[in-house]
Amino acid sequence: MGHRRSTWVRYLLLTTAALVFAFPFYFMVVGAFQQAPTNSPESLVPTSGWTLGNFAAIDARIDLVRSLVNSLIFTVGVLLGTVVFGLLAGYAMARLDFRGRGATWVLMLLVQMVPFQLLMIPLYVQITRGFGLGDTYLGMIAPFAINTTAVFIFTQFFRALPQEMFEAARVDGAGELRILTSIAAPLVRPALVTVVLVTFIGPWNEFLWPFLITKDASLQPMAVSLANYISNVAQSTANPNGAILAGATALAFPVVILFVLFQRYFTASDLGTAVKG
Repeated sequence: MGHRRSTWVRYLLLTTAALVFAFPFYFMVVGAFQQAPTNSPESLVPTSGWTLGNFAAIDARIDLVRSLVNSLIFTVGVLLGTVVFGLLAGYAMARLDFRGRGATWVLMLLVQMVPFQLLMIPLYVQITRGFGLGDTYLGMIAPFAINTTAVFIFTQFFRALPQEMFEAARVDGAGELRILTSIAAPLVRPALVTVVLVTFIGPWNEFLWPFLITKDASLQPMAVSLANYISNVAQSTANPNGAILAGATALAFPVVILFVLFQRYFTASDLGTAVKG
């Protein structure tokens, strides 16, 4: 009886926590599609009808499709750089013995302690004046192409793989790149999915750096376009709160979809199965 009661209490607490966590998303979606302004407790229940007018008001002022394409180019470019360089650097830090590896590891950890905002101005000068990459996709992508957090995650997962597996592959004549791509990388799929999800959220929601790099509206990602819309235009619409929440919904929807699709991969893999006997 006592065990059943504790189980019900646990489920009740978890359900309450889930509802509290989900409430802002509910409020955002209801406000985005509701006709009347969501500025009172009664408006939390959608009784005034549903509408796409809030999204149409955004699309009338900014090109949502073009902004979405820009965000995808920016985010996919950052993801490619993060995964490729993260895998290479993580494998080298975990499994290769080279001079200065310890110092490189310490330096990487120190870089993680420096907020990006402190580096933004010197990076801006270097990217725009040194490399001439202002108003370009490459200028937006370059500072985020190497992610020390991704390197750290991959390094820790590669260190957890059995050493015998690497030794057996080298005895069979496999090179380091072949070991990485054919043996090690497939075994760290949970780390790969984690890095993709964590990295995706950063550039997708980033608006300060793209705003600095490009003043061309045709190149600005969705976060920048929506930030400009919310700060300059939304208050002049018939439903200001609805316009703001519609912009937040448009920005958050791809992230939610990506998490739903890949959350099942957040499971621990049996790394020991790679070794026979």
